[in-house]
Amino acid sequence: MAKTVSWGVLGVANIGVKQVIPAMQRGEVSRVEAIASRDLARARRAADALGIAKAYGSYDELLADPAIEAIYNPLPNDLHVPWTIRALEAGKHVLCEKPIALDAVEAETLIAARNRAGRLVAEAFMVRHHPQWKRAREIIKSGAIGQARAIQTFFSYHLTDPANIRNQPPGGGALYDIGCYAINTARYVFAAEPTRVVAALDVDPAFGVDRAASALIEFPGGRALTFACATQVAPHQRVTIVGETGRIEVAIPFNAPNDRPTRIVVDSGVDLVGGGARVETFAVCDQYTLQGDAFSRAVLGEAPLAYPIEDAIANMRVIDAAFRSARSGGWERP
Repeated sequence: MAKTVSWGVLGVANIGVKQVIPAMQRGEVSRVEAIASRDLARARRAADALGIAKAYGSYDELLADPAIEAIYNPLPNDLHVPWTIRALEAGKHVLCEKPIALDAVEAETLIAARNRAGRLVAEAFMVRHHPQWKRAREIIKSGAIGQARAIQTFFSYHLTDPANIRNQPPGGGALYDIGCYAINTARYVFAAEPTRVVAALDVDPAFGVDRAASALIEFPGGRALTFACATQVAPHQRVTIVGETGRIEVAIPFNAPNDRPTRIVVDSGVDLVGGGARVETFAVCDQYTLQGDAFSRAVLGEAPLAYPIEDAIANMRVIDAAFRSARSGGWERP
């Protein structure tokens, strides 16, 4: 029987119980064996619904379970670092939801915690595990569209419930929740770190968090990401990567469906009506399954951890610079 990793989940957040846990349960080397909530009844309901063997009425009880090797942490953003550190101190490997922290200084404390524990810790950007993004970067590296010079990203949804954690400080808002994806994927595509950022935020007067964020982010060599994200408009996602001789469009870049194929468009740029466009289609897959198994294989020593915590800290520095720029009105350096 193949080796597998035993996982525990902190909390019953929707992203966990509706998306990540069911996906990980379909993994080749991942087993979700425990879930915890501060309310034991809620933990038991989630465990029963998902077929999870163990339910705990506190996070500490789960962390004390010697059979659990790895923790998935989908708690509210302001609890990411504190509970990730506690999990590491309990001897667990940790995959923590994005954004990894509320700022880079907080995120940097995870380096020392990781080093003390001798365990793995990473940020859960599932999109980098999806074949459509791996293929997009492969095409760019091949030179098929010339050097990639610009990326334009849009990401939105409509959410006006004041009780939703995404609409509450200190960790809510568009930039933390979805702007982080635009930054992360641009760093992934350009294989570089930004040099400066200028950004604007529209803050909801009732919620006290940004409901829209936009930015221009400069990368070495004059390359740039422009993005807009919003939480109170119609749902839409699109990424366009433009090179010197062609472009790539990722049709559903972030919430890639797990029940149908996905596609990217590669266009030679011969005209503006798609005369040079071709479509590449990717078989049905679940990026959360791929993410969980990638982390499990790193725990098992079968593959390196592709994106260690230093990568998450680098992304956080860009988010910090965007917040500073929105306050200062000028360019800021990560």
